[in-house]
Amino acid sequence: MVISETVYGDYLAFLLSGKKAECVTIVQGLIDQKIFVKDLYLELFQRSMYQVGKLWEENKVSVATEHMATAITEGLLQLVYPMLFSADHVGKSAIIACVPQEYHQLGAKMVADIFELNGWDGYFVGANTPTEDLLGNIHEKKPDLVALSMSLYVSLKGMDEMLQGLTSTFPQLDIIVGGQGFLWGGVEVVKSYPNVQYVKSLDSLVQIIKTY
Repeated sequence: MVISETVYGDYLAFLLSGKKAECVTIVQGLIDQKIFVKDLYLELFQRSMYQVGKLWEENKVSVATEHMATAITEGLLQLVYPMLFSADHVGKSAIIACVPQEYHQLGAKMVADIFELNGWDGYFVGANTPTEDLLGNIHEKKPDLVALSMSLYVSLKGMDEMLQGLTSTFPQLDIIVGGQGFLWGGVEVVKSYPNVQYVKSLDSLVQIIKTY
């Protein structure tokens, strides 16, 4: 691990307490130390938000606390942006969307950032994206890849319906899917579609990007 357990523990405590300034200090310090963006996202942002989600599922923190932690983390992503957009562009693009009825967008934003970090244009189109709107974006942008995010298992039906629309309209389009929602199942559903791949982690995403 690049980030020490002490730093992570302090950050998580500040995050759960809503102490945004202290979180900013920790993140800015890591950036000043030239930490790799992928390590920052994996070891701090993703790890801490997974823990917040686990605490919420166990009724150890409130919905308000989970929303507060999410809002703080989304704000912290802005500190990283100067590093993201300095990468040399490779002439490829991806559209990143949250499936219908999926309002948790932090993971999808991080995915868009990883694309940018690797020289792609990462178009994040938002939470609860209607299939028709996404189809219109694909017609307009003509991306090399589409990434769909599902943070809650209850959004699986929306994921399935969106994949039906995408694969029937764009049968040759490469699609990747991911998110915490798949921890409870659903991988077998998406694997039944052609050109659709389940991506388990940001590390796996980076490996896929490198194959293009």
